[in-house]
Amino acid sequence: MPIDLIIFDCDGVLVDSEVISCRVHAEMLTRAGYAITADQVFDRFLGRSSVESNREIEAELGRKLPDDFDASLKRAVIDELATSVEGMPHIADTLARISQKICVASSGIPDKIRTSLIRAGIHDRFAPHIFSASQVKRGKPEPDLFLFAARRMDAAPEHCLVIEDSIPGVMAARAARMTVLGFRGGAHYLEHPASAPQPAALLRAGALATFDDIRQLPAMIDKIASGETL
Repeated sequence: MPIDLIIFDCDGVLVDSEVISCRVHAEMLTRAGYAITADQVFDRFLGRSSVESNREIEAELGRKLPDDFDASLKRAVIDELATSVEGMPHIADTLARISQKICVASSGIPDKIRTSLIRAGIHDRFAPHIFSASQVKRGKPEPDLFLFAARRMDAAPEHCLVIEDSIPGVMAARAARMTVLGFRGGAHYLEHPASAPQPAALLRAGALATFDDIRQLPAMIDKIASGETL
């Protein structure tokens, strides 16, 4: 299968940010009257857009979250990421070994994505090909974001390879008729081994294969492109 475009999720794939984001999200929800732990945020909302998670939380609360909740959460997460997030180990060297076009398609808002990529030192490797769920009507697990990215990058969906760490992300890629690999190398997989998506779950969701070291990716791309079995 020819591969013309590699689409990367950001959080948990390019940058090791999921533990940070879940902790801040839990703190903000608890302050807003919805008591929840970082582990529970991880279990329920990893890979989902804020619109979808807020809708679920408000239904359980029976009321709206504060009007400024989203803005306050986004600011708190961005401030924390700006000082503490790190790129996934070996990500810069791995990107240098990929010859295909690459882009980012993330559920995060543009400021969050940009802050994370700059802090990790890989923003210029992707810019301006950085796409956010805020640019489409429906977030993951719907296919809208990946299809939008493919159109903007002038690539046919069937010639795109997506790198995702979450089940909603894998489902979105498959719904977009794209090949997808499940990445399990982030700190959230190490810190939440029981609740993190297991390889079998990612495969059931539609991943072609899973891997846990980003340095494996270039060889996997070559094998997929040449029709070899992973």
